[in-house]
Amino acid sequence: MVDALGVAVVGFGWMGRVHTQAYARVRHHYPQLALRPELVAVAEEVPGRAEEAAERFGFASATRDWREVAADPRVRAVSVTAPNFLHREIGVAMAEAGKHLWIEKPVGLTGDDARAVADAVAKAGVRGTVGFNYRNAPAVEAARDLIASGGIGTVTHVRIRLFSDYAAHPEGALTWRYERERGGSGVLGDLASHGADLARFLLGDIASLTADTAVFVPERARPTGATAGHALASGGEPGPVENEDYVSCLLRFASGARGVLEACRVSVGEQNNYGFEVHGTRGAVSWDFRRMNELAVSRGTTYQDQPVSTVYVGPGDGEFAAFQPGAGNAMGYDDLKVIEAYRFLRSIAEGRPYGATLADAVHGAAVLDAMAVSAETGTWVSLPAP
Repeated sequence: MVDALGVAVVGFGWMGRVHTQAYARVRHHYPQLALRPELVAVAEEVPGRAEEAAERFGFASATRDWREVAADPRVRAVSVTAPNFLHREIGVAMAEAGKHLWIEKPVGLTGDDARAVADAVAKAGVRGTVGFNYRNAPAVEAARDLIASGGIGTVTHVRIRLFSDYAAHPEGALTWRYERERGGSGVLGDLASHGADLARFLLGDIASLTADTAVFVPERARPTGATAGHALASGGEPGPVENEDYVSCLLRFASGARGVLEACRVSVGEQNNYGFEVHGTRGAVSWDFRRMNELAVSRGTTYQDQPVSTVYVGPGDGEFAAFQPGAGNAMGYDDLKVIEAYRFLRSIAEGRPYGATLADAVHGAAVLDAMAVSAETGTWVSLPAP
C-alpha cells in the first residue's frame, strides 16, 4: 500500500521549481516507493509567484508567508529553497513543527546555522536531507566505489574545480547573493560547498586547509524590482559586492592525501565546469559534470605512460538503472534532484538516512568556515576531528 505524503515548497525561484518537478517525477522512476508525494502548499514572498506556481504545478494552496506552511497539518515534509539567510529560521521552525526537511545547501550563512538546523531535526525526530546533488551522479558514486576498493591504489592527491560564469556580467543585478547579511559567503556557499562535500564524499575527512579569496567584480547595480536567477540590472543604484567571487584552497586529508579546491562564479568562458581528478599510486579517475555519465579511468601496473580509458556508467552504477536501460544513455541535472527526492522520501518511509544528511551539511559548513578564517588570516586552519 502506498501512503500519501503532503509536501510543500518554501521559496519558488529556479530551485523551488526543480524540487517541485522532482516530486512530480519521483514515482515514475521509483514505482516501488512507499510514499506518494502530494503538492499541498507553496510559499513565496514575491507577489503572485506562489499563485503562479500553484496554477502551473498543481499545489493545493499558495501563500506569501512560510509560517502558514509550518502551521498546516496537511504538510508533512517541506523543501526549503528560499535564500540562504532564511535557511536557519525556516529550517528550525519546520523541524519544530514536525515536518521532514529537504533543505538546500549551504543550510544558512555559517556553521552555527547548519548546526542549529541539524540539532532541531535531531530533536524533533524528523528526517533531513540536504541538496548536495552532485554526489548523486552515478559516475560520482562509481568513482567513489573505485577509490574505496583500492582500484587506483592509495590516493595521493585530488583536484576539484567549480567554475561558472553566472556572475561574470558586470551588469548582473546586486541581489541578496552578493550581500553578507542575506547571502553570507559568496562562491564559498554557492559552489565551494559542493566541492567540500565532494571532497569528503570521495576521500574522507579534511584535516586542515589554507585558502585565498578575491572579489573581481566589486560593484553592481541594485535591482529595481523582483528578480529571479541571475538577472541583469543596468541603470540601478550601484552598490558594493560584499562577498567573494573566487576561492582557491589547499587541502590536507586525514588519510594523508593532498588536495586543491578552486571555485569561481565570474569565470568568463566557463559554463558549469565542475569536476574532479583523483590520483592514486596505481591509477587515476576523473569526472566532468558536463559529461556527467562518463569517467576517465587509468588503472593497471605500468605506471608510466599508462593509458586512460573512457568508461560509461550503466545500470550497475548508483541509481542509473532508475532512469536508463543501458550504458551510453544520458542522464541530466534534474535527474540528480529526482534521486535526491527519492532518497529523502525513502528516509521518511524507512526511518533511516539515505543520501546527504544534515550531518554532512555541518561537516561542509565547518570546511567553509575554515576557508573564510584562513583567507582572512593567511594561515593554515585545522578542522576538528569527527
